[in-house]
Amino acid sequence: MIPQSFIQDLLNRVDIVDVVGRYVQLKKGGANFMGLCPFHNEKSPSFTVSPTKQFYHCFGCGAHGTAIGFLIEFSGLGFVEAVKDLAQNVGMTVPEEDRLLPAQRAEVQAKSLALSDVMTRACDFYRQQLRGAPAAIAYLKGRGLTGEIAARFGLGFAPPGWDNLRTVFSDYDSPALVEAGLVIDREEDGGPRKRYDRFRERIMFPIRNTKGQVIAFGGRVLDGGEPKYLNSPETPLFQKGSELYGLFEARQAIRAAGYVLVTEGYMDVVALAQLGFPQAVATLGTACTPTHVQKLLRQTDQVVFSFDGDAAGRRAARRALEACLPHATDNRTLKFLFLPAEHDPDSYVREHGAAAFEQQVRDAMPLSQFLLNEALGDNDLDSSEGRARAQFDAKPLLQAMPPSALRLQLVRSLAQKTGTAPGEIEALFELAQPVAKARKVAPKTKRTPPMGLERQMMRLLVAQPLLSSELDEEAIGAVAQLAPDNAEMLRTLIGCCKALGERANFAALAEQLRQTHSEFDALVAEIAGETESDAAAARLELLGAVRQAKMQVMKAEMDSLAAQGLSGDEAKHRYRALMQQLEQLRREAAVENMPR
Repeated sequence: MIPQSFIQDLLNRVDIVDVVGRYVQLKKGGANFMGLCPFHNEKSPSFTVSPTKQFYHCFGCGAHGTAIGFLIEFSGLGFVEAVKDLAQNVGMTVPEEDRLLPAQRAEVQAKSLALSDVMTRACDFYRQQLRGAPAAIAYLKGRGLTGEIAARFGLGFAPPGWDNLRTVFSDYDSPALVEAGLVIDREEDGGPRKRYDRFRERIMFPIRNTKGQVIAFGGRVLDGGEPKYLNSPETPLFQKGSELYGLFEARQAIRAAGYVLVTEGYMDVVALAQLGFPQAVATLGTACTPTHVQKLLRQTDQVVFSFDGDAAGRRAARRALEACLPHATDNRTLKFLFLPAEHDPDSYVREHGAAAFEQQVRDAMPLSQFLLNEALGDNDLDSSEGRARAQFDAKPLLQAMPPSALRLQLVRSLAQKTGTAPGEIEALFELAQPVAKARKVAPKTKRTPPMGLERQMMRLLVAQPLLSSELDEEAIGAVAQLAPDNAEMLRTLIGCCKALGERANFAALAEQLRQTHSEFDALVAEIAGETESDAAAARLELLGAVRQAKMQVMKAEMDSLAAQGLSGDEAKHRYRALMQQLEQLRREAAVENMPR
């Protein structure tokens, strides 16, 4: 786990204007920078980046966060990946739990950079070669592709010949070329070692990671040779079970369309982009994996898998279903589109038009229906054996799902089809956190939304975390008496502020709260949309709120003592002490409110 102190130090060194400015065109507007929001379509800029808060906020769609949050949302990186990317740009090394020595870690990073450079140079060579390859150009034009779309995806051509890359790399014998998967070393029986280019006479599709770096290639033959598609082998840069072709190019289109379309091949992705569906991606000659699904769900909550309607397509769809199940929650839509056996997405759009294909996407089969179809299959539900077999087939599928309302709906549907009670299905399948058999739900405690003084204090602390040093236990206790429902929330916030230490700021606190305490999201968004507050004025406002809370507590206790008749010396003494304390607080308030 990355220490919070490192995250704080990183955010203090990174300039969010530079980070966002790599992807969004920003213009100075007062104290902040403005631009068109990359997370929703808009014609006039409502997206602001604050250099003082080190935070971005969109007044249109509400998106907000730190530099780390921006990379996660925009590039689809995981938290650790985003932190590493930012750290690398400012020369910081992310502390890790691995046992690599600093020198070993530096060696790994140097090797990765060397391989990345090799892949970039090869990609430039293949692109240049395409310009002088009339057969390859004719093939692409025959598939309906324009030069513009070919350039967008960086398409190239590996010419005939065994060692064309020798013209690119003076050190053709470098081990990096083998490690990158660009060349093959083979020892002939009893003869010398022979080295030659892996890709020859093929259309080249560069595969990029979420940062846009070329990490592998896919090559398609022009004639009827085999294999039709040849992919890079797995390398330190490339693991095919983790990468998706076209995801880097499709990110903006996915957000605009509201869904991502997963296809089975490179040409599907490029052709669909040409035909008006730039939100398409493809797996890389392998079955869909949970890692693929996780990457897609970082971009959108709606994923549509497109498969051929033949037996091979059904098998691929089943594997995709299994990969989706751990991520099938109530706020996500996962669907399966089965085209007629004679069509792939490219040919379907060309024959029936974009509107017809769009309708096919809308009508795609929901995960719930596909799961039930797979479980029920051809089983005879009129027989005990058939119903038992359907439950047997459904068990591993339902066990793979997280507890959710969707899983409960599937349990009920299966129970109805097989003549079983939902609670019995959950017990028989040993489902985690069963829902159907829980008849009584414990009443939810109503938490009053933060109002009044406690909300005022929380706002001030989020905007100026260093103010937490002004709050002692007496001050917190006074506010807690006034708003007991929110006392724990206030204590949590104060604890987070103080844990950040003397270098605490809004961005560091917001990032920590995003990771651990989502109940503060709305408050963070509210502060993000406001102008920077003055620290001195905020301090006076906080001390005033604390004083007001103490005064209200004192008045309430005095009213209680008076209502009891002030019987006894102890009550009278306490009443007089409270009056003196109350008067002292009033004098302090009068002094602070005097004009300066």
